[in-house]
Amino acid sequence: MEQSLQKNSLFKSLFATLTIPIVIAVCVVIYLFVLGSPSNFIGNDPNNHPLPGNYLGMVYKGGFIVPILMSLFLIVITYSIERFITISKASGKGNTDSFLFKIRGLLLSNSIEQAVSECDAQKGSLGSVVKSGLRKYKEMQGDKELSKDQKVLAIQKDIEEATELELPALEQNLPIIATIASVATLVGLLGTVIGMIKAFAALATAGAPDSVALANGISEALINTALGISGSAIAIISYNFFTSKIDKLTYSIDEAGFSILQTFSTTQK
Repeated sequence: MEQSLQKNSLFKSLFATLTIPIVIAVCVVIYLFVLGSPSNFIGNDPNNHPLPGNYLGMVYKGGFIVPILMSLFLIVITYSIERFITISKASGKGNTDSFLFKIRGLLLSNSIEQAVSECDAQKGSLGSVVKSGLRKYKEMQGDKELSKDQKVLAIQKDIEEATELELPALEQNLPIIATIASVATLVGLLGTVIGMIKAFAALATAGAPDSVALANGISEALINTALGISGSAIAIISYNFFTSKIDKLTYSIDEAGFSILQTFSTTQK
């Protein structure tokens, strides 16, 4: 089990390390060669206005902040998909309440091995923690040296250790999503400020204002604002969704641990 956890941890660390630079590179390529394609602009020149109704060219006019915001947005999407798969797998199969009810019944009938089989069938973090607790439960049943309180503490410690091994894997990469939730808005605001500086600089030119520079500056400001808010909103929704799923799973693990300890206390002399 420890080797499996180490392999999973190594894979997830490698995934987290490689995802960000790969996403940034992809977004830069999209910005330069897709959004910045000459076919999106009047006269096939990216320095000109975008063709009427050409949204790719409009986004390109957002400036160098655009690939940064695109990267943040795509990182959130990538990590959200990864977290969804991981947490769904950790939740296991079947209904959690039904699983806990069945484990209680098997413990009361002293069917430890059958309860362990149910944990194997559950195939989730809850099943792994409960299985560890059940193994210790069975071990303490045959121990004649320790007192009842010492046995309960031993089972509790085993459950807590198993829980500590499972939870970090569930929370991995969530801090990145939480950070992007704040940073995306700030980066978008930075792009907005840069765009407005360019717009006002165009107005300040001698003689007639430079309408092209003015339009580009306003476009850059508005596009970066939209991208920043979008990325931040998706990150906030994603983070809150996954933390609520983890909290629910943690509550189920705590409930299962309490049930195992209570059953042992009431059935053992």
